[in-house]
Amino acid sequence: MEPELFENELLKNILPFWMTFTPDTENGGFFGQIDANNQIDNSVPRTAVTCARILWTFSHAYLTYQKREYLAMAERAFDYLNTAFWDDNYQGLFWSVDQHGSAVLAHKHFYAQAFGIYGFSEYFKATQNMLGLTRAIQLFNIIENHAFDKKFGGYIESKSREFQTIADMRLSDKDMNCRKSMNTLLHIIEAYTNLFLVWDSPELRNQLYRLITDFNRYVFNSGNGHLFLFFDDDWRPLTDHISCGHEIESSWLLCEAAETIGDAKLTKSARDISLRLADSVLETGISPDGSVIYEGTLEEITNPAKEWWPQTEAIIGFYHGYQLSGDEKFAAIIPTIWHYLQEHFIDKSNGGWFKRMTAEGFIDMTSPKVGPWECPYHESRMCFEMMERMRAQEKDNAKDNASLK
Repeated sequence: MEPELFENELLKNILPFWMTFTPDTENGGFFGQIDANNQIDNSVPRTAVTCARILWTFSHAYLTYQKREYLAMAERAFDYLNTAFWDDNYQGLFWSVDQHGSAVLAHKHFYAQAFGIYGFSEYFKATQNMLGLTRAIQLFNIIENHAFDKKFGGYIESKSREFQTIADMRLSDKDMNCRKSMNTLLHIIEAYTNLFLVWDSPELRNQLYRLITDFNRYVFNSGNGHLFLFFDDDWRPLTDHISCGHEIESSWLLCEAAETIGDAKLTKSARDISLRLADSVLETGISPDGSVIYEGTLEEITNPAKEWWPQTEAIIGFYHGYQLSGDEKFAAIIPTIWHYLQEHFIDKSNGGWFKRMTAEGFIDMTSPKVGPWECPYHESRMCFEMMERMRAQEKDNAKDNASLK
């Protein structure tokens, strides 16, 4: 496979689709939902998560290509996150707003605050606009002040708009109502890593180190090489379900975080865990058709449908596994997953990506291309990561070949 395959998908489909179809020029921001036939439903609330992920995507695109049209999309997302989603009274990001910018769900889920950090810090990297860095630091302080568990470590899931305790802390109706989750912890790690690249503060470094350490110690199941998903305060696992997409995503994000703060011992631990996770997903998480299983237990598949994002994370994660180990088994599966994406998720007729397949293997036409969770982040990040990693590998190979002459 060549990096140009990923660049062509990014530049000719993913980014143009989001620029063409999603901006709401009447109300600002982006439409709440666009269905599988590219039809707009503006009655669906917009989420801070999707807006922040659009901000990251187009900030990174502008950082990479310096094209004004990418900057314009990043600025649209930045302005909307700062106005419609930002809570001027209590600070932080609302979970969702309507098309007029009024809060629909005003609670402060720390997963959403983390993605705010991720988007704002990338926007600062791309533009040097200090408000981007200021917002990212404000959200870091919000998470530390209201979510960090000083007794047991880690971070709780959610609080009310006013940062009071709430009964229902779930990220979505698919999730368990619990105090801590693998998913939120992983994406706080991801957000803190991106912020660290532009703001090397001692407190951020310390908390990122603790996060990675706690994730490796409590979330990673050293007994079977998978991840626990949900926890109570003192890290007691609450289910035996596993999420293959999150495991392969964690395999490279953990290494990125450890390498970013530059701790040799932590990096070695993260790399060891990374390869075990990649092995586990390769052994138990790949369907006969080459796609990544969504969710199950070690005994059975509990959700036979397929989603777009585990496939994209698997391409990055397995390539990362190949880079770490040199083991061709990781590289060998990538073309199969890429072929599955091409055949099932990429809409070659109307642009963009379908997001879900039914258990029977058909496109789920009831699932939107754009929605509360449906965004460009996973597919665009796959393209950016693979372009950067493969081109870096090509340079390394060229140096090695030159040294042998």
